[in-house]
Amino acid sequence: MVLETDLATNMTSDVAISSSVSNSSQVRLKKEGKNLILLLPDQTDSKGELSWSETWQELKHRLKSREQFWQNGGSVSLVAKDRLLDARQLHTIAETLKEVELNLTTVCTNRRQTAVAAATAGYSVEQNELVETGLNSEVKNQNPSELMAEPLYLRNTIRSGVEVRHPGTIIICGDLNPGGSAIAAGDLFVWGRLRGVAHAGSSGNRQSRIMALQMEFTQLRIADQVARAPKIRPKNFQPETAFISQTGISLARSDSFGKTYAFSAEGNYWRETNSIKQSRY
Repeated sequence: MVLETDLATNMTSDVAISSSVSNSSQVRLKKEGKNLILLLPDQTDSKGELSWSETWQELKHRLKSREQFWQNGGSVSLVAKDRLLDARQLHTIAETLKEVELNLTTVCTNRRQTAVAAATAGYSVEQNELVETGLNSEVKNQNPSELMAEPLYLRNTIRSGVEVRHPGTIIICGDLNPGGSAIAAGDLFVWGRLRGVAHAGSSGNRQSRIMALQMEFTQLRIADQVARAPKIRPKNFQPETAFISQTGISLARSDSFGKTYAFSAEGNYWRETNSIKQSRY
């Protein structure tokens, strides 16, 4: 399950609200079907920030002092917002949840450091730096590519069952395994074997590309275009770039892509600039 950032604010069944304390300064639990949403306090609350020790103790208290309203073995999506969490703290949260037979599966965060720590630990990640609060109409009307976040660098393999979302470019120094997926608003680079699902230009940017050292994908998506793995796999692999051509998603050798193709703003696709045919898909 992937948790959208605004989901927590749209929920109505809050089970841990105190009338005397601001919601943003509490650890809160919300139920969504068979799963739970765990919301941590804001990193900088106007009434004072909870220390990590206090946050952890409050989480333990809420999990153990209330009547159980979840199913054993249920999944938990952690909404960390702008709190900075490292691998040790994420592990502590996961172990605390395990004590009441709950499993941490997804981390939703505004911080790249937290996103990297979560992805490295094997959790699905929703990394969202661009929030509409405070954006004026002039900014909202800008080209989506101009609003993209800084690239997210992941120095690990994305394993099966893990999904990473980022409102900018994703760079993976490792493999993207079958059953794993990476979804980027910008480009997607895999410095390894791309064997899972890769989606670039998720906000509709058809100029986005997907590059990998070995293209063994399950599925490729760029903006509104989709390509599935060919029935006959090539015997030899080389670094390739996936892009939107006039006929859909195509693949070309990465070492000559920049010399061979140029993006046509008029056609909204990449077109060949010389007569050398490089595409294989």
